[in-house]
Amino acid sequence: MLDTGFMTTALALGARNLGHAAPNPSVGAVIVAHTAAGSLVVGRGVTHPGGRPHAERVALDRAGEAARGATMYVTLEPCSHHGRTSPCSQAIVEAGIARVVSAIEDADPRVRGQGHAQLRAAGIAVEVGLGGVEAFRQHRGHFLRVTQGRPAVHIKLAQTADGIAARPGTRLMITGRAANDRVHLMRAHADAIMVGVGTVLADDPQLTVRLPGMDERSPLRIVVDSALRTPATAEIVRTASAWPTWIVATDNAPIAAEQALRAAGVEVMRVAAGPDGRVDLTAMLQLFGSLGLTRILCEGGPALAEALARADLVDEVTLITASHAYDGREAGIAALGPALAEALAGEGALVRFGEATAGEDHLAFWERTR
Repeated sequence: MLDTGFMTTALALGARNLGHAAPNPSVGAVIVAHTAAGSLVVGRGVTHPGGRPHAERVALDRAGEAARGATMYVTLEPCSHHGRTSPCSQAIVEAGIARVVSAIEDADPRVRGQGHAQLRAAGIAVEVGLGGVEAFRQHRGHFLRVTQGRPAVHIKLAQTADGIAARPGTRLMITGRAANDRVHLMRAHADAIMVGVGTVLADDPQLTVRLPGMDERSPLRIVVDSALRTPATAEIVRTASAWPTWIVATDNAPIAAEQALRAAGVEVMRVAAGPDGRVDLTAMLQLFGSLGLTRILCEGGPALAEALARADLVDEVTLITASHAYDGREAGIAALGPALAEALAGEGALVRFGEATAGEDHLAFWERTR
Protein backbone atom coordinates (compact mmCIF):
# COMPACT_ATOMS: atom_id res chain seq x y z
CA MET A 1 0.00 0.00 0.00
CA LEU A 2 2.84 2.39 0.83
CA ASP A 3 4.47 1.71 -2.53
CA THR A 4 1.22 2.45 -4.36
CA GLY A 5 0.79 5.79 -2.59
CA PHE A 6 4.31 6.95 -3.29
CA MET A 7 4.10 5.89 -6.95
CA THR A 8 0.84 7.82 -7.23
CA THR A 9 2.70 10.87 -5.94
CA ALA A 10 5.47 10.34 -8.50
CA LEU A 11 2.91 10.09 -11.31
CA ALA A 12 1.23 13.30 -10.13
CA LEU A 13 4.61 15.04 -10.18
CA GLY A 14 5.33 13.79 -13.69
CA ALA A 15 1.97 15.04 -14.92
CA ARG A 16 2.85 18.60 -13.91
CA ASN A 17 5.24 19.19 -16.79
CA LEU A 18 3.48 17.22 -19.51
CA GLY A 19 3.70 19.46 -22.54
CA HIS A 20 6.80 21.25 -21.29
CA ALA A 21 9.53 18.61 -21.08
CA ALA A 22 9.87 17.77 -24.79
CA PRO A 23 11.87 16.35 -26.39
CA ASN A 24 12.24 14.31 -23.19
CA PRO A 25 9.42 12.63 -21.26
CA SER A 26 8.06 14.35 -18.16
CA VAL A 27 9.11 11.98 -15.38
CA GLY A 28 8.24 12.13 -11.70
CA ALA A 29 10.50 10.82 -8.93
CA VAL A 30 10.03 10.51 -5.17
CA ILE A 31 12.69 9.39 -2.68
CA VAL A 32 11.46 7.89 0.58
CA ALA A 33 13.47 6.97 3.67
CA HIS A 34 11.83 4.00 5.38
CA THR A 35 12.76 3.83 9.07
CA ALA A 36 11.46 2.17 12.20
CA ALA A 37 9.71 5.44 13.00
CA GLY A 38 7.92 5.49 9.66
CA SER A 39 8.38 6.56 6.04
CA LEU A 40 9.53 10.07 5.17
CA VAL A 41 9.72 11.72 1.75
CA VAL A 42 13.22 13.21 1.53
CA GLY A 43 13.29 14.22 -2.13
CA ARG A 44 10.93 14.95 -5.01
CA GLY A 45 11.62 15.79 -8.62
CA VAL A 46 10.01 16.31 -12.01
CA THR A 47 11.72 16.71 -15.37
CA HIS A 48 12.29 20.42 -15.91
CA PRO A 49 10.98 22.37 -18.93
CA GLY A 50 13.01 21.53 -22.00
CA GLY A 51 13.81 18.06 -20.66
CA ARG A 52 16.67 18.77 -18.25
CA PRO A 53 17.59 18.19 -15.52
CA HIS A 54 15.92 14.82 -15.23
CA ALA A 55 13.53 14.09 -12.39
CA GLU A 56 15.85 11.59 -10.72
CA ARG A 57 18.66 14.12 -10.42
CA VAL A 58 16.34 16.80 -9.06
CA ALA A 59 15.06 14.40 -6.40
CA LEU A 60 18.58 13.21 -5.51
CA ASP A 61 19.85 16.78 -5.15
CA ARG A 62 16.99 17.60 -2.80
CA ALA A 63 17.48 14.44 -0.75
CA GLY A 64 21.22 14.83 -0.33
CA GLU A 65 22.69 12.34 2.14
CA ALA A 66 19.19 11.24 3.13
CA ALA A 67 19.06 9.32 -0.17
CA ARG A 68 21.48 6.70 1.17
CA GLY A 69 19.56 3.53 1.93
CA ALA A 70 16.28 5.05 0.70
CA THR A 71 13.77 3.94 -1.95
CA MET A 72 13.21 5.84 -5.19
CA TYR A 73 9.82 5.71 -6.91
CA VAL A 74 10.15 6.78 -10.54
CA THR A 75 7.64 6.82 -13.41
CA LEU A 76 10.09 5.70 -16.12
CA GLU A 77 13.21 3.57 -16.22
CA PRO A 78 16.24 5.76 -15.35
CA CYS A 79 18.41 6.57 -18.35
CA SER A 80 21.59 4.53 -18.75
CA HIS A 81 23.34 6.33 -21.61
CA HIS A 82 25.71 9.28 -21.66
CA GLY A 83 24.20 12.44 -23.12
CA ARG A 84 24.74 15.98 -21.94
CA THR A 85 25.23 14.51 -18.45
CA SER A 86 26.16 11.14 -17.01
CA PRO A 87 23.36 8.55 -16.75
CA CYS A 88 20.71 8.82 -14.05
CA SER A 89 21.34 5.15 -13.25
CA GLN A 90 24.90 6.06 -12.29
CA ALA A 91 23.74 8.97 -10.13
CA ILE A 92 21.30 6.66 -8.32
CA VAL A 93 24.05 4.15 -7.59
CA GLU A 94 26.45 6.85 -6.37
CA ALA A 95 23.79 8.33 -4.09
CA GLY A 96 23.40 5.01 -2.27
CA ILE A 97 19.76 4.36 -3.12
CA ALA A 98 18.90 0.86 -1.87
CA ARG A 99 15.71 0.16 -3.83
CA VAL A 100 14.08 1.47 -6.99
CA VAL A 101 10.39 1.05 -7.81
CA SER A 102 10.04 1.87 -11.52
CA ALA A 103 6.67 2.16 -13.24
CA ILE A 104 7.69 1.07 -16.73
CA GLU A 105 10.65 0.12 -18.91
CA ASP A 106 11.77 2.78 -21.37
CA ALA A 107 11.15 2.01 -25.05
CA ASP A 108 14.12 4.15 -26.10
CA PRO A 109 16.65 1.77 -27.74
CA ARG A 110 19.43 3.59 -25.89
CA VAL A 111 17.93 2.46 -22.57
CA ARG A 112 15.34 -0.36 -22.93
CA GLY A 113 16.09 -2.37 -19.80
CA GLN A 114 19.71 -1.33 -19.47
CA GLY A 115 18.96 1.23 -16.76
CA HIS A 116 17.27 -1.38 -14.62
CA ALA A 117 20.08 -3.86 -15.35
CA GLN A 118 22.76 -1.39 -14.26
CA LEU A 119 20.94 -0.74 -10.99
CA ARG A 120 20.60 -4.46 -10.29
CA ALA A 121 24.25 -5.04 -11.13
CA ALA A 122 25.13 -2.48 -8.45
CA GLY A 123 23.14 -4.41 -5.85
CA ILE A 124 20.05 -2.21 -5.89
CA ALA A 125 16.68 -3.97 -5.58
CA VAL A 126 14.57 -3.07 -8.62
CA GLU A 127 10.84 -3.63 -9.04
CA VAL A 128 9.11 -2.75 -12.32
CA GLY A 129 5.42 -2.37 -13.18
CA LEU A 130 3.70 -0.53 -10.34
CA GLY A 131 1.66 2.27 -11.92
CA GLY A 132 2.62 1.05 -15.36
CA VAL A 133 -0.72 1.72 -17.06
CA GLU A 134 -0.83 5.38 -16.06
CA ALA A 135 2.89 5.76 -16.74
CA PHE A 136 2.38 4.44 -20.26
CA ARG A 137 -0.34 7.03 -20.83
CA GLN A 138 1.92 9.82 -19.63
CA HIS A 139 4.87 8.64 -21.72
CA ARG A 140 2.94 7.49 -24.81
CA GLY A 141 4.27 10.36 -26.91
CA HIS A 142 7.85 9.68 -25.87
CA PHE A 143 7.49 5.98 -26.69
CA LEU A 144 6.03 6.74 -30.13
CA ARG A 145 8.75 9.25 -30.90
CA VAL A 146 11.61 6.87 -30.07
CA THR A 147 10.03 3.85 -31.78
CA GLN A 148 8.07 5.31 -34.73
CA GLY A 149 9.57 8.77 -35.10
CA ARG A 150 6.32 10.65 -34.51
CA PRO A 151 4.44 12.27 -31.61
CA ALA A 152 1.23 10.96 -30.08
CA VAL A 153 -1.93 12.46 -31.56
CA HIS A 154 -4.83 13.18 -29.20
CA ILE A 155 -8.05 14.18 -30.95
CA LYS A 156 -10.62 16.31 -29.13
CA LEU A 157 -14.07 16.53 -30.68
CA ALA A 158 -17.35 18.00 -29.48
CA GLN A 159 -20.84 17.04 -30.60
CA THR A 160 -24.44 17.72 -29.69
CA ALA A 161 -26.52 14.97 -28.10
CA ASP A 162 -27.59 13.88 -31.58
CA GLY A 163 -24.04 13.73 -32.92
CA ILE A 164 -23.80 17.04 -34.77
CA ALA A 165 -20.73 19.27 -35.10
CA ALA A 166 -20.20 22.55 -36.94
CA ARG A 167 -20.15 22.40 -40.72
CA PRO A 168 -16.79 23.51 -42.21
CA GLY A 169 -16.74 27.30 -42.46
CA THR A 170 -19.35 27.78 -39.72
CA ARG A 171 -19.20 28.24 -35.97
CA LEU A 172 -21.38 26.26 -33.56
CA MET A 173 -21.18 26.60 -29.77
CA ILE A 174 -21.66 23.12 -28.33
CA THR A 175 -20.03 22.63 -24.93
CA GLY A 176 -20.35 24.50 -21.65
CA ARG A 177 -17.87 26.34 -19.45
CA ALA A 178 -16.77 23.34 -17.37
CA ALA A 179 -15.96 21.26 -20.45
CA ASN A 180 -14.16 24.19 -22.04
CA ASP A 181 -12.00 24.54 -18.92
CA ARG A 182 -11.17 20.85 -19.21
CA VAL A 183 -10.05 21.41 -22.79
CA HIS A 184 -7.80 24.28 -21.73
CA LEU A 185 -6.14 21.95 -19.22
CA MET A 186 -5.62 19.42 -22.02
CA ARG A 187 -3.96 22.20 -24.02
CA ALA A 188 -1.62 22.95 -21.12
CA HIS A 189 -0.44 19.33 -21.18
CA ALA A 190 0.28 19.25 -24.93
CA ASP A 191 3.46 20.16 -26.78
CA ALA A 192 1.31 21.62 -29.53
CA ILE A 193 -2.31 22.36 -30.45
CA MET A 194 -3.14 21.48 -34.06
CA VAL A 195 -6.07 22.57 -36.22
CA GLY A 196 -6.91 22.59 -39.89
CA VAL A 197 -7.17 25.77 -41.90
CA GLY A 198 -10.96 25.38 -41.99
CA THR A 199 -11.08 25.93 -38.25
CA VAL A 200 -8.96 29.06 -38.60
CA LEU A 201 -11.21 30.47 -41.32
CA ALA A 202 -14.44 29.66 -39.46
CA ASP A 203 -13.55 30.39 -35.82
CA ASP A 204 -10.42 32.59 -35.95
CA PRO A 205 -9.23 30.87 -32.75
CA GLN A 206 -6.45 32.01 -30.46
CA LEU A 207 -5.52 28.45 -29.39
CA THR A 208 -4.01 29.42 -26.05
CA VAL A 209 -4.46 28.28 -22.46
CA ARG A 210 -6.87 30.65 -20.76
CA LEU A 211 -7.07 29.38 -17.20
CA PRO A 212 -6.20 31.45 -14.11
CA GLY A 213 -2.49 31.30 -13.35
CA MET A 214 -1.66 29.27 -16.48
CA ASP A 215 -1.00 32.03 -19.01
CA GLU A 216 2.53 30.74 -19.62
CA ARG A 217 1.41 27.16 -20.30
CA SER A 218 0.18 27.86 -23.84
CA PRO A 219 1.90 25.43 -26.23
CA LEU A 220 3.03 25.72 -29.81
CA ARG A 221 0.19 26.28 -32.30
CA ILE A 222 0.06 24.37 -35.59
CA VAL A 223 -2.21 24.90 -38.60
CA VAL A 224 -2.45 22.28 -41.33
CA ASP A 225 -2.97 24.46 -44.40
CA SER A 226 -2.08 22.74 -47.66
CA ALA A 227 -2.57 25.81 -49.89
CA LEU A 228 -1.61 28.52 -47.36
CA ARG A 229 -5.08 30.04 -47.16
CA THR A 230 -4.55 31.36 -43.62
CA PRO A 231 -4.98 35.16 -43.86
CA ALA A 232 -2.44 37.53 -42.35
CA THR A 233 -5.30 39.03 -40.34
CA ALA A 234 -6.04 35.76 -38.52
CA GLU A 235 -5.65 35.86 -34.74
CA ILE A 236 -3.17 33.02 -34.85
CA VAL A 237 -0.97 35.05 -37.21
CA ARG A 238 -1.33 38.41 -35.47
CA THR A 239 -0.23 36.84 -32.16
CA ALA A 240 2.61 34.74 -33.58
CA SER A 241 5.22 36.89 -31.87
CA ALA A 242 3.69 36.07 -28.48
CA TRP A 243 2.92 32.37 -29.06
CA PRO A 244 5.00 30.34 -31.53
CA THR A 245 3.02 29.28 -34.58
CA TRP A 246 3.76 26.78 -37.33
CA ILE A 247 1.78 26.47 -40.56
CA VAL A 248 2.29 23.31 -42.58
CA ALA A 249 1.72 23.46 -46.34
CA THR A 250 2.50 21.37 -49.39
CA ASP A 251 5.34 22.09 -51.78
CA ASN A 252 2.81 23.57 -54.20
CA ALA A 253 1.53 26.33 -51.90
CA PRO A 254 2.14 29.89 -53.18
CA ILE A 255 5.47 31.49 -52.27
CA ALA A 256 3.90 34.94 -51.82
CA ALA A 257 1.58 33.63 -49.11
CA GLU A 258 4.52 32.01 -47.32
CA GLN A 259 6.49 35.25 -47.41
CA ALA A 260 3.59 37.21 -45.92
CA LEU A 261 3.17 34.70 -43.10
CA ARG A 262 6.89 34.60 -42.36
CA ALA A 263 6.96 38.39 -42.20
CA ALA A 264 4.34 38.16 -39.44
CA GLY A 265 6.50 35.77 -37.42
CA VAL A 266 4.95 32.46 -38.48
CA GLU A 267 7.18 29.46 -39.18
CA VAL A 268 6.05 27.94 -42.49
CA MET A 269 6.93 24.31 -43.15
CA ARG A 270 6.42 22.38 -46.35
CA VAL A 271 5.93 18.65 -46.73
CA ALA A 272 5.07 16.50 -49.70
CA ALA A 273 1.45 16.27 -50.77
CA GLY A 274 -0.43 13.01 -50.44
CA PRO A 275 -2.48 11.41 -53.24
CA ASP A 276 -5.33 13.84 -52.50
CA GLY A 277 -3.07 16.86 -53.05
CA ARG A 278 -3.15 17.82 -49.38
CA VAL A 279 -0.45 17.67 -46.73
CA ASP A 280 0.77 14.10 -46.23
CA LEU A 281 -0.11 13.67 -42.56
CA THR A 282 2.32 10.80 -41.97
CA ALA A 283 5.21 12.84 -43.37
CA MET A 284 4.10 15.84 -41.34
CA LEU A 285 4.11 13.90 -38.07
CA GLN A 286 7.52 12.43 -38.88
CA LEU A 287 8.76 15.99 -39.31
CA PHE A 288 7.28 16.96 -35.95
CA GLY A 289 8.97 13.98 -34.29
CA SER A 290 12.33 14.98 -35.73
CA LEU A 291 11.81 18.42 -34.21
CA GLY A 292 11.22 16.97 -30.75
CA LEU A 293 7.43 17.06 -30.41
CA THR A 294 5.88 14.22 -28.41
CA ARG A 295 2.27 15.24 -27.63
CA ILE A 296 -0.14 16.91 -30.08
CA LEU A 297 -3.71 17.88 -29.22
CA CYS A 298 -5.77 18.03 -32.41
CA GLU A 299 -8.75 20.37 -32.16
CA GLY A 300 -9.12 20.70 -35.89
CA GLY A 301 -12.73 19.52 -36.23
CA PRO A 302 -14.28 16.52 -38.04
CA ALA A 303 -12.40 16.85 -41.35
CA LEU A 304 -8.87 16.75 -39.92
CA ALA A 305 -9.87 14.14 -37.33
CA GLU A 306 -11.27 11.90 -40.07
CA ALA A 307 -8.13 12.32 -42.20
CA LEU A 308 -5.95 11.30 -39.25
CA ALA A 309 -8.19 8.30 -38.56
CA ARG A 310 -8.00 7.16 -42.20
CA ALA A 311 -4.21 7.32 -41.96
CA ASP A 312 -4.26 5.33 -38.67
CA LEU A 313 -2.55 8.18 -36.84
CA VAL A 314 -4.91 8.57 -33.88
CA ASP A 315 -3.61 7.53 -30.46
CA GLU A 316 -6.13 9.09 -28.08
CA VAL A 317 -9.63 10.53 -28.44
CA THR A 318 -11.69 12.70 -26.13
CA LEU A 319 -15.29 13.05 -27.31
CA ILE A 320 -17.35 15.69 -25.53
CA THR A 321 -21.11 15.29 -25.92
CA ALA A 322 -23.46 18.08 -24.94
CA SER A 323 -26.72 17.43 -23.12
CA HIS A 324 -28.74 19.26 -25.77
CA ALA A 325 -29.64 18.22 -29.29
CA TYR A 326 -29.20 20.48 -32.30
CA ASP A 327 -32.28 21.55 -34.21
CA GLY A 328 -30.81 23.22 -37.30
CA ARG A 329 -29.27 20.15 -38.86
CA GLU A 330 -28.75 21.95 -42.14
CA ALA A 331 -25.98 24.03 -40.52
CA GLY A 332 -24.17 21.06 -39.03
CA ILE A 333 -22.52 17.79 -40.03
CA ALA A 334 -21.91 14.46 -38.32
CA ALA A 335 -19.19 14.93 -35.71
CA LEU A 336 -17.64 11.56 -36.50
CA GLY A 337 -16.59 10.57 -39.98
CA PRO A 338 -16.83 6.92 -41.07
CA ALA A 339 -13.23 5.97 -40.26
CA LEU A 340 -13.21 7.56 -36.82
CA ALA A 341 -16.69 6.25 -35.97
CA GLU A 342 -15.54 2.74 -36.88
CA ALA A 343 -12.43 3.12 -34.74
CA LEU A 344 -14.42 4.31 -31.72
CA ALA A 345 -16.83 1.41 -32.15
CA GLY A 346 -13.99 -0.97 -31.35
CA GLU A 347 -13.27 -2.01 -34.92
CA GLY A 348 -9.64 -0.89 -34.80
CA ALA A 349 -6.83 -0.15 -32.39
CA LEU A 350 -8.76 2.27 -30.16
CA VAL A 351 -10.36 1.08 -26.93
CA ARG A 352 -12.68 3.08 -24.69
CA PHE A 353 -11.17 3.32 -21.22
CA GLY A 354 -13.11 5.91 -19.26
CA GLU A 355 -15.68 8.66 -19.03
CA ALA A 356 -16.40 11.76 -16.96
CA THR A 357 -18.81 14.65 -16.65
CA ALA A 358 -18.06 18.36 -16.85
CA GLY A 359 -21.07 20.45 -15.96
CA GLU A 360 -23.88 19.21 -18.20
CA ASP A 361 -21.50 17.72 -20.77
CA HIS A 362 -20.30 14.11 -20.98
CA LEU A 363 -16.72 13.15 -21.83
CA ALA A 364 -15.63 9.75 -23.15
CA PHE A 365 -12.02 8.64 -23.65
CA TRP A 366 -10.37 6.18 -26.04
CA GLU A 367 -6.74 5.14 -26.46
CA ARG A 368 -4.66 3.07 -28.83
CA THR A 369 -3.78 -0.37 -27.54
CA ARG A 370 -1.72 -1.64 -30.45
